[in-house]
Amino acid sequence: MNTRTSPSNGSDALVDVVVVGGGAAGLSAAVTLGRAHRSVVVVDAGHPRNAPAAHLHGFLSRDGMNPAELLTVGRQEVERYGGRVQPGRVVVAARDDDGTFTVTLDDARTLRSRQLVLATGLTDRLPDVPGVAERWGRDVLHCPYCHGWEVSGRAVGILGRGPVSVHQALLWRQWTQDVTLFLEPATELPESAWEELAARGVRVVDVAVERLEVTDDRLTGVRLADGHVLPVDAVVVGSRMHANAELLAGLGLEVEDVEMQGTVVGSRVPTGPMGSTDVPGLWVAGNTADVSAQVVVAAADGMRTGAAVNATLVAADTKAAVEARRTPFSAQAERELHTRRTAEHPHALETTR
Repeated sequence: MNTRTSPSNGSDALVDVVVVGGGAAGLSAAVTLGRAHRSVVVVDAGHPRNAPAAHLHGFLSRDGMNPAELLTVGRQEVERYGGRVQPGRVVVAARDDDGTFTVTLDDARTLRSRQLVLATGLTDRLPDVPGVAERWGRDVLHCPYCHGWEVSGRAVGILGRGPVSVHQALLWRQWTQDVTLFLEPATELPESAWEELAARGVRVVDVAVERLEVTDDRLTGVRLADGHVLPVDAVVVGSRMHANAELLAGLGLEVEDVEMQGTVVGSRVPTGPMGSTDVPGLWVAGNTADVSAQVVVAAADGMRTGAAVNATLVAADTKAAVEARRTPFSAQAERELHTRRTAEHPHALETTR
């Protein structure tokens, strides 16, 4: 079994893996690698996507936990297995001529690694409606599997952008009968969409939304351009979910669009099985590769990617060991020969009297 040493705080020390991103995916990858006796450093910028939310849901055995608490526990687990969590933001990532990676932090420190995992998450670009950004993650929502139960049976408004919003309205109808689709004026929908909305009792308002109404720090309504205010308890938006992929500029990868119902809803970093990319040694996990991944899925993806990274390192270590063994008169070969001869003839080196 390999003997693992803790990652050095020095800039020049080569570690097995640097993980960029301290969310569920990045921490899960790091825990998996630490348990495999790999030296690993997680660089955490400290800006998780779900920071505005008070609770996370759909995570078996962790339902209702504060997202910040989950990350605190995750960092402790990384450190328990010898890993290090380094606060900071990576500004440059590059693959060196020898196949290793160098990342530079915003304070000019550098880290070097044999493998690099990007788990930088994504950024939600919200509709430009006053009140939306301020209430995001509280009573301005996106995913019914994350927040639907909490607004069951209450008045929910969908800020519409076309076919995707029809899908959202029909989906949220599962949690409440009181659903209103605020459709942007002049939006064209197929007759089948109108029929589905009517059949499910979804109201449609095609007047422009001016802003959200808030009373005593609680969302109370949607104000329309014609002055009317329709009461709601929660508003659902379709954010544009874009991968945080600025570091790809120095690594030779590009993002690709993500479409839903024929509409571009964001961007992702394309990956192969287990998070691999076209750049040898570069891996991507979590929302950076899958915009729809909830926390539990991102954590699972990080674990899977961490296992794949370790398997790649095992293959590289094995190849190096075989090559060293085949090299005649190497220091390692001489040591092995001496060990064998000493074992076979334990008295050969004794002084003859």
